[in-house]
Amino acid sequence: MPAAPRPRRETVTGVPRGNPQGRVPGYAPARSEISEQTTLGATYVRSLMRSQLRTALLGLGVLALLMGALPLLFLLPRVLAGAPRTPGPYLWVGLGVVVYPVMWLIARWYVRRAERNERDFRGLVEGR
Repeated sequence: MPAAPRPRRETVTGVPRGNPQGRVPGYAPARSEISEQTTLGATYVRSLMRSQLRTALLGLGVLALLMGALPLLFLLPRVLAGAPRTPGPYLWVGLGVVVYPVMWLIARWYVRRAERNERDFRGLVEGR
C-alpha cells in the first residue's frame, strides 16, 4: 500500500503580539496622506485649522464681551443716580484687579483647548 502523501506545510501568520491594531509599526496612513499633500491630507489639516480657529474666536468673543461691558459699568452709577457722577472707586478696583484674573483664565482655557486639539490631531495622524 502506498504511503499517504504528507500534507502541505502552511505558515500561519497573525497580528504581532505588541501591536493590537494590526498595523505595521511606524506606519500611519494619515501621516502619509498629509506628507504627500493629498486631498485627504489637506482635509485633515483643514479640520485642525478649523478647530483652532473656532477655539480662538470663542476665546476672543468671551474676552470682547467682558471688556465691552466695562464702559457699561462706568455708566451704571450715572444711570442709577440720574445725575452725572464720576465713577466710584469700586469700578476702578474692578478695572484694575478683577479684569486681569479673568483675562488670565480665558488665556489659560485657550491654551489648554488648543493643546487638546493638537493632541487629538496627533492621535489621528499617528493612528492611535
